[in-house]
Amino acid sequence: MTHDTTSFSARLTAAIQSKGTPACIGLDPKASALPPALLQNISASENAPPHQLAEIYLQFCKGVIDVVAPLVPIVKPQLAYFEALGPHGTTALAEVIAYAHEKELLVLADGKRGDIGSTAEAYAAGWLAGPWAADALTVNPYLGLDSIEPFIKRATTTNAGIFVLVKTSNPGGKDFQDLKVDQSHVYDHVAKGVEAVAHKTAGDQQYGAVGAVVGATWPEQLTALRNAMPHTWILIPGFGHQGGTAAGVAGGFDEHGLGALVNSARGVIFAHSRPEINDGLQPHQWQTAVERACTQMIDQLAAETPAGKLR
Repeated sequence: MTHDTTSFSARLTAAIQSKGTPACIGLDPKASALPPALLQNISASENAPPHQLAEIYLQFCKGVIDVVAPLVPIVKPQLAYFEALGPHGTTALAEVIAYAHEKELLVLADGKRGDIGSTAEAYAAGWLAGPWAADALTVNPYLGLDSIEPFIKRATTTNAGIFVLVKTSNPGGKDFQDLKVDQSHVYDHVAKGVEAVAHKTAGDQQYGAVGAVVGATWPEQLTALRNAMPHTWILIPGFGHQGGTAAGVAGGFDEHGLGALVNSARGVIFAHSRPEINDGLQPHQWQTAVERACTQMIDQLAAETPAGKLR
């Protein structure tokens, strides 16, 4: 997959329009939650040998990708699950990214990287269309706006993207993000900085190379932040398992059904553990459960958000 001639924003827009949905599927392979059919020869434990788990993670993620590739525009591997396995895990991650690209999916690496100076430059060089070949990367801005500048520079020169943490989905996000400074929340200040660089990198697109992460668990703030960041793609985690709903994420979209990516991981990839989804299926049919859950998510977003206009 080349990054040379088309901006990330343009590729993402085209992929969303082609698939008719903004659904993003997280690849979070956790050993204890994997389909039993994949764990017949090892213990369903994170203490199993790393090389065995890495091979199963790869098999599992490829199986998920096979199902969702015709349905969604992008997948989001959570780097921590792979890194926890050391070299075996990172090798598996590289193969997962390559396989997703082979299936014509965009790849958003979820690593929440953040640092200053040459260290940030190294992270950006490695992940954004570098050796890891990710199309985009999540970035933590809480070292200051200068800490994301190397990521922005690399993203714009390689036609990649970044998603900056603004209002995260976890309950504890409010501990710092909701504090008020100069009569505005900290997350509002971050959003203002993100929107400025998103606008600057938009070119001939509505949205720029710099996006924001805003959790599905904060519907009112999501709507306000959509209005405050008209040139910013919003990645919306927390759908499904964390309590976010389709109606709750509706405020993250523009009037055309664009501007947002809604992510679900556990609710889709581990759908074999959801009785209402897994009904009538055999253990080896876990991919059918993934397909059912993914289709359900897509249909819910189409019915209850402006994403329905994409169909």
